[in-house]
Amino acid sequence: MSHKHNPIQGASWMLTAGLAFALVNSLAQYLSVKLHLPSTTVGFIQYFIALIAMLPWLKNLGLRHALRTEHFKQHCFRVFLSVIGIQLWLWALAYPVPIWQGIALLMTSPLFATIGSGLFLKEKVGTARWVATLAGFIGAMIILEPWGDSFNWASLLPIGAAFFWASYSLMVKKLSVYDSPTTMVVYLLILITPFNLFLALPTFTVPDQNMTWILLAAAGLLTALAQWAIAKSYAAADASFVQPFDHAKLPLNVLAGWVVFGWAPPGRLWLGAAIIVASVAFITHWENRKKVTKLLNG
Repeated sequence: MSHKHNPIQGASWMLTAGLAFALVNSLAQYLSVKLHLPSTTVGFIQYFIALIAMLPWLKNLGLRHALRTEHFKQHCFRVFLSVIGIQLWLWALAYPVPIWQGIALLMTSPLFATIGSGLFLKEKVGTARWVATLAGFIGAMIILEPWGDSFNWASLLPIGAAFFWASYSLMVKKLSVYDSPTTMVVYLLILITPFNLFLALPTFTVPDQNMTWILLAAAGLLTALAQWAIAKSYAAADASFVQPFDHAKLPLNVLAGWVVFGWAPPGRLWLGAAIIVASVAFITHWENRKKVTKLLNG
């Protein structure tokens, strides 16, 4: 247990993050689909504004101390994985993949992380977690419906994003043995901008309307708010308590997609999403139980 556990604060901050991300996704999709801004340009400007907004917070974390590490190259690789995930996600939104489908498929990320922890970190996964992972991917197939006439290969982009974010989380897990969470956050926020710039340069477009800049600024500030709210959530309450509230991002994104684009999800979304959420919840519970057992025995 953490030294302080405030369930209401923890849940409130996580729900705030979910709402902020839902608004960011709709803004990013609107900028690409309606205002024809390349998704790489959106990503670069959005995260650059978020970095500027978070500079005071970064300063309070103690920049000089946080930047001390013996694993700089691995941090670069970790952030590169995150950026590829971001760009695949923004590409999916720009295509456009309906937000209800994209966000549900994005929730498969912990399932990829389970596979990766077994294959690359050599952790013992166990039959129950393998079954839960398989069930989660069956849920994803129900949402994707690759056998249907409406299936589009662009629908796989969110799964690609989920894969790269899972790879990123495995790198975090690996590096957390050596470096603090503060170091992780600082390197992520500082390195994400040059990586995004590199990917944006080939098709970079300077927005020529004030409204476009206003929407980009809103997306950047909401991204900063979401990241800050997640940090506040985990600081306020135990991770095992607040993690389930992260699943609220699905209905929040579905609502945002319906309001902005009029996208109404089919019934199979809720069946597939329920299976994915149940699988992820089981795996998360298993991980937390394993940590508690390790602490009691160690």
